[in-house]
Amino acid sequence: MEFSDELWAEVGFITISKNRGKVMKILSDGPKIPSQIGRQAGIRTNHVSNNLKQLSEHGLVECINPEARKGRLYRLTEKGKMVVEKI
Repeated sequence: MEFSDELWAEVGFITISKNRGKVMKILSDGPKIPSQIGRQAGIRTNHVSNNLKQLSEHGLVECINPEARKGRLYRLTEKGKMVVEKI
């Protein structure tokens, strides 16, 4: 799949925020819960949750178990994997 202008726009969206970039790079290692991401990135969990929501709205991450109230696992989508390779 060719790297489109839309995907370059997503790279820009990620790079303007240090935290979004950290979250994406941490998720490139595999699914994690927000508290794990926060610990690894040195970001408070509420900021991680806000970033995950924004990234999800852009189709870059997805929740594996949305029905869970605690321990929600997030992973990169295929689009997210392509974008994280460029950042």
